[in-house]
Amino acid sequence: MEKDKNLLLKPNQATEGSPASPLPFNNQDFVKLQNYCLHKGLLFEDDAFPANSHSIGFNLFPQEKLRKVQWLRPHAWVRNPCLFVDGINRFDILQGQKIGDCWVLAALGALTQQQRFLKNVIPIDQGFNHTYAGIFHFQFWYFGSWVDVVIDDRLPFMDGNYLSVHPRSTNEFWPPLLEKAYAKLRGSYEKLHYGFISEAFVDLTGGVQFGFSLGNLTDHLFEIMKTATLSGCLMACSTPERKKPDNQVLENGIVQQHVYAVIDATEVSYMYRKERLIKLWNPWGTVEWNGAWSDHSMEWNQVPQSFKEKFYMNRADGEFWISFEDLKDNFSSLFVCNNLPTFLDFGKESNMSWSVTSYFIQLFPEGSNYRSALSRDHQYFIKVPELMTKDNVVIALMQRPANTSQMLVPIGFQIKKGRTIVHDTQLKVTRDITVSYQLKPGDYTIIPTTSPQSQESKFLLRIFLKSQGNIREPNNEISSQGTKDKLIWNPDDYESIFLRYAYQNSYLDASQLQRILNGILLKDLMASLGSGDGFSFDSCKSLLALMDINANGKLSLQEFKRLWRAFKKYEDIFGREDENNSGFLTVSNLQRVVQKTGLYVSDKLLQLLVLRYGDSAQRINFPDFVCCMFRLETMAKAFLNLSKNKGSICFTEDEWMTMIMYC
Repeated sequence: MEKDKNLLLKPNQATEGSPASPLPFNNQDFVKLQNYCLHKGLLFEDDAFPANSHSIGFNLFPQEKLRKVQWLRPHAWVRNPCLFVDGINRFDILQGQKIGDCWVLAALGALTQQQRFLKNVIPIDQGFNHTYAGIFHFQFWYFGSWVDVVIDDRLPFMDGNYLSVHPRSTNEFWPPLLEKAYAKLRGSYEKLHYGFISEAFVDLTGGVQFGFSLGNLTDHLFEIMKTATLSGCLMACSTPERKKPDNQVLENGIVQQHVYAVIDATEVSYMYRKERLIKLWNPWGTVEWNGAWSDHSMEWNQVPQSFKEKFYMNRADGEFWISFEDLKDNFSSLFVCNNLPTFLDFGKESNMSWSVTSYFIQLFPEGSNYRSALSRDHQYFIKVPELMTKDNVVIALMQRPANTSQMLVPIGFQIKKGRTIVHDTQLKVTRDITVSYQLKPGDYTIIPTTSPQSQESKFLLRIFLKSQGNIREPNNEISSQGTKDKLIWNPDDYESIFLRYAYQNSYLDASQLQRILNGILLKDLMASLGSGDGFSFDSCKSLLALMDINANGKLSLQEFKRLWRAFKKYEDIFGREDENNSGFLTVSNLQRVVQKTGLYVSDKLLQLLVLRYGDSAQRINFPDFVCCMFRLETMAKAFLNLSKNKGSICFTEDEWMTMIMYC
C-alpha cells in the first residue's frame, strides 16, 4: 500500500500523510524529541499524554483505585527489556483483566498476519539500544491520513500487574507500548474499554471494512472468508451479548460478548465430504473452543495426514479451529477489512479491480433543514461501467469529532439516479457507515446526509468502484500494481482538495501544493503517460509565487481556485497535442500551443523556452509544460497591466529585483 500511493514520486517526495511520510500527531516530531533527549541525557516525558489519571480516564475505575496506578518504565520492571523477542506475532499478546479492549487486541492479532499493514504501524527505528531515550512512536490511519503518535514508555500498573495488555514474554514490550499509543490517539485508556473492531481495523490499515451478520447469513459468506484469506484481509468475529450474566465463558469454551481474530478459512476432506473450517484466536491467549475440531477433538483423526500435519496444532495459546456451522451458531458478526474491498471478488469475479475516490467535507451549523442543505451543496458523482457485476459499488462514510468531548452526529447517505432516490440509508449515530451495492450501469449521485445539529462536523466520503481487470498474481495474492489506491478527484471540486491538504489552515504552502499536484493531478495522467518525476519542490515554489498576490508565500482558497482551473486547462491542451500518448511535447507542439494562446513569442525565445523546460532531446513533459505555460501567460499579463499598452515598463531597482527574484 505504501508503494502504491507513491508510484509516481521519488523516494524523497513521499506524499505527506502516507505511511512513508506520516503527519506528526499533536505536532510532536519523534526524531527531534529523541535527539533532544539524547543530547540532554534525559528520558522523554510526554506532556501531551501524561502519566496520571487523565490518561487513564476518570470513569474506568473508582478514585481509590486510580490512585493506586503506578507508571513504570520497562527498565524498572525487567532487567533487559526488548521491543521484540523473536519477531512479532499474535501469541505475544495477552489481554489483561481490567480493561475490555479485546476489540483492539483482536485487530492487532489479525494485523500481525499481514506484514504489508504491520510495517506501516510499527516503525523499526526504535528500541532499547543506544538510541533509547524513553521515547517510542507508532503510526495509525486517522481520518484520511497516516499520523505518527509519540509516547513515553511509562506504562500503567495496578496491583503489581499491567493495567491492560501484557506480553507473553516478560521482557517484550511492543504490545503495551503500541496499545498506549493507540490509547493516546483515542484520548485515554478508558476509550479502549469496549469499542468497535471495525474502527480498529480501519485505524490500523487505512482500508475499508465491512460487517456481515452471522444470524442473517449472507450467501457465499464462507467463499468471502476464503477470498479474504487469500487476498490478505484482516478478519475478526464477535460473540453476542451475554446469555449467562454470571459466567462469561460458556461450557463449550466460547467467551460471551468477546472478539476473536480470524486467522484462516479452508476446507478439508472429512467422512467422504468437504468440511468448512475456520481458525480463530482468542486475545486472552488462553480459553479455547472445546467442541468439534478443537485441539483434542476426534475429528482430526479422520482427515488426510498431510492436512493434519499442515494445520493441526495442540497447544494452549488461545488459537483453535471451529467448523463454519458452529461458528454461525456461536458468533454473531464477522468483520473484514482490506485496503480495497477485494473480499467481495469471490468466484468468477476474481479478476476484478477497484478504484477509490475520496472527498473531505466540512459542514458548518445551519438551519433545521440540514438534510436538504447537504443535498444542495454536497453531491458526488460516479459512473458505473457497462460491465454488470455483483457488489460493484462500496460507499464508506466516516465522521471525525472536533475533539474528544464532542459527540458523534447521525450520518447516512442517499444514492440518486437522475432525480430518483435508488438507495437511502437510515441515519445512524456511528463513526463509520460502509455499504455495498449492485448498481446498474449509468450515472449516479452520492449525497451524504446528517440530522439537524449545531456543531461543526467533518466527514470523509470514499467511493469504491469495481471494474474489469486482472489484479491477481498467479499465487492468488493481490498484485501491488493492480491494487493501486487511485485517489481520483472531481476536477471541479477544488474546495474539497484545498480543505484536504490545508487541514486546519486557510492556506497552502509550496510543500502542500506539491503534494496536491503529484498526488492528485498526476495520479491518473502520469500513470497513463509513464513519464516524468512529477512537480519538483522548486517548481511548486515558483508556481505559488506567480499566484501569490499578497507575497506571503501562501495560497488562499481563491488563489488556489484560479491555479487549479489553469492546471485543468493545461491538462486538456497537453492531451490534445500529445497525439501519440508519448508523455512529451515537441518544439512544434509548443509553438502551436503558444500561438493559440494569442501570445507573441519569437523563434529565439521559443528556443530558450525549450532549453529551459525541455530535456536533452528537446522534449517537454507535462509538469515542465505546466510551469512553462503558467509563467509565460502570467508574465505576459503582468507586462500588459504594467505597461498600460505602451509597449514598455519602467521599474525601480527594488521593483525589478522583487519581480525577477521572487516570481
